[in-house]
Amino acid sequence: METSEKQLSAEFQVITAADKYRSFLHGDEEQNTQWRHGAPPTYHSVNRLFEQGRTKEWAKGSLEEVVQNAIKSWEMELSHKTRIQDFKTISPDKFKLIVNGREGLSAEETLKVGSYNALLKSSMPEEFKYYKADEESFESSHDVFRSALPRGFAWEVLAVYSGPPVISFKFRHWGYFEGPFKGHAPTGDLVEFFGVGILKVDESLRAEDVEIYYDPAELFGGLLKGPSVSAQKCPFHT
Repeated sequence: METSEKQLSAEFQVITAADKYRSFLHGDEEQNTQWRHGAPPTYHSVNRLFEQGRTKEWAKGSLEEVVQNAIKSWEMELSHKTRIQDFKTISPDKFKLIVNGREGLSAEETLKVGSYNALLKSSMPEEFKYYKADEESFESSHDVFRSALPRGFAWEVLAVYSGPPVISFKFRHWGYFEGPFKGHAPTGDLVEFFGVGILKVDESLRAEDVEIYYDPAELFGGLLKGPSVSAQKCPFHT
């Protein structure tokens, strides 16, 4: 039985005083949640970046807004909850994250490596890798991008092509390169990339499969523009 768009809206349109874009941050159902940093996160900075830089402002309750908030809620859980049993946005036993056609990662595997490593893993030869996900931990991967994009890494839905139970959509991810990245000095420039996703949900509107397709070179082209930090050192200092 297909899940209606109205049902999807009712499930995910949970607005709290703390964050109007992400569900499952507060409330009685989160009393026993184990948070990675000891407490629910705050998204004030990245929400401000999102509101200032988004290219679409979807009508409240629209399918586009619902999908956008659902993905933001899933990313929040993945980044800040430490136990799969505390996740409300996925079907733990069925969940798979598939990026650019690679073998899917289970819920536990995705939680272990973290969203950045899951999305940026590459099968290219070592000398051509922009980012070596196998050498990064969950924590170090987040530190790398938190440093490079101190205002946050905003995300928006640009279009939704089909409704539940199989939702296909186009997205944009962006931030400002204002901190160092892997030995490259910041430029202050906007960095962004675009992609498409396919989200399969169950009858309770929890994600079973998340497929993401995008070109990592769009992101790294901006992050590698900055000059080498070592090249900027004063020649009179060693």
